[in-house]
Amino acid sequence: MAQGTHARRHPPRPPRMGLLSFALSFAMLRAMLQSLRIRNIAIVEDLAVEFGHGLNVVTGETGAGKSVIMGALNLILGERADKSLIRAGAEQCAVEAVFSAAPRGVLEELGLENHGELIIRRQFNANGTSKVFINDSPATVQVLKRLGDLLVDMHGPHDHQSLLSREFQMDLLDAFGGHDHTRRAYENAYQHRQQLLRDRAALAEDGRDPSQEIEFLRFQVREIEEAKLSDLNEEELAAEHTRVANAQRILELADALHAALTDSETSAFNALAAAQKQLGDLAGIVPEAKPWKQEAAAMATQLQELDRAITDFARRIDADPARLCELDERLMQIHRLKRKYGGSVAEALAVLARARERLEFLQTRGERAAQLDAEIAKAAAQIEQHGRDLRKLRQSSAKKLAEAVTRQLRDLGFDHGRFEVALAAAAEPTASGLDEIEFAFAPNPGEPPRPLRQIASSGEMSRVMLAVKVVLAAHDRIPVLVFDEIDANVGGEMGKAVGEKLRLVAGARQVICITHLPQVAALGARHYVVSKSVRNGRTTAGIVPVSGRERAEELARMLGGRDLTSVTLKHAEEMLARAAQRR
Repeated sequence: MAQGTHARRHPPRPPRMGLLSFALSFAMLRAMLQSLRIRNIAIVEDLAVEFGHGLNVVTGETGAGKSVIMGALNLILGERADKSLIRAGAEQCAVEAVFSAAPRGVLEELGLENHGELIIRRQFNANGTSKVFINDSPATVQVLKRLGDLLVDMHGPHDHQSLLSREFQMDLLDAFGGHDHTRRAYENAYQHRQQLLRDRAALAEDGRDPSQEIEFLRFQVREIEEAKLSDLNEEELAAEHTRVANAQRILELADALHAALTDSETSAFNALAAAQKQLGDLAGIVPEAKPWKQEAAAMATQLQELDRAITDFARRIDADPARLCELDERLMQIHRLKRKYGGSVAEALAVLARARERLEFLQTRGERAAQLDAEIAKAAAQIEQHGRDLRKLRQSSAKKLAEAVTRQLRDLGFDHGRFEVALAAAAEPTASGLDEIEFAFAPNPGEPPRPLRQIASSGEMSRVMLAVKVVLAAHDRIPVLVFDEIDANVGGEMGKAVGEKLRLVAGARQVICITHLPQVAALGARHYVVSKSVRNGRTTAGIVPVSGRERAEELARMLGGRDLTSVTLKHAEEMLARAAQRR
């Protein structure tokens, strides 16, 4: 399940046009993960949990199975998996999640039933097969991932590393400033120019003088066109050649047949006439012979028709040596072209089509190059215009983002900390704009801001990430946020501040937070404890909601370890009381 413990790293999503903006309607914003059920995954045999609005905290000892829950969530949102997830001894594992609302329009567009709530089920079999069901209708992992991107944003303990990416930083700034429309216009212009540049490079790939190739292609086109292969019927041509080549023999046979059938004393016709007379005599004696006489008369008629057909055929035979020579030359020409251009008339015609296309390309290459150069220049101008528009928006938003994150950081213990968003012109246009970006941070007074990548403390980075998420929460329309120990490497002193920020984010959406800090756990609207036990010699994990005394005992465990004391229990009860006053 190790692969399941890594969180899905989504940059905050700016408002999108079309499907996304349509899906994320007011009803969508109220959506939440109502329940999650896990069966036969890793150490989980059968686990079910129901979540609520606001901040849901999940705690438990190390190794209790919290990572299995996160991994199951990743699976239900379309992440890759394999049969190794299946609990030892089981034939199948499954995950099912129920969301309180489905993205409007998305299910209908995907041809899926919309019952108001959204039920996603995914199962894996020991034979390696897997199935996905959305509202009981079969679906694909691609559709599941698409829905997952609309429903849940997951952040893990290593997500602060994404803050080091300048591309990610630029995405954050544009999301904060709502620059989506202008950025999309820039990206479209940039991609258009990139395609034009590829076309131009392909055009210039062969820098040789094309005159020889043009001459050769012209010869090919002329040679195949003159053969008029498109009008050719090879079978008819071969049959005519056979007739003309054997004309003398055909005429001799026709004469012999004419004589044998009708034109000699011993012909079949004369013999049949004699037979007819004898049949007439027989019919005068034996009435049964009358039909035989009629059949003989019919045979005589057929003999005459056969003789006429052979005679007519013979008259059409052309014994002209000149025609035979002409046919010989035509067949030799076709044979030569077939052997030269692929073995068949169809292949030769295909060569003709390609030669024509290539010839047109070479003859118009200069014109096409000039056209592409003009289009590239036009696209470059559009890039420059959209890039400048985007730069103005970014410069305005950068200052506001820096101020907003700085305010959040001061609540997280950096009383004199300063966050900056530095923009500089890029040497060349990039896929995201004409600018380069650098998030910088000065945690202490008197220090110049340094790029985030130069900050060694993971605790500081975790708090910076949380501050950014709090600021971006108002601009991110994903209804469910999941934090997997985002408070890792944060000490107890800062735990309360981290919890307050998470509670603030949870005011506008559902937040599920796996935490090891009691200060964070105390602020949850709901608290769940993951634990493992041994039954019938097998380890299994479970999750239960806790409140009252049980919740205080769990906080006491987090404060002081397994040994529960009156001091830690009292401290836990006080923490819960203070948290209740702030809710």
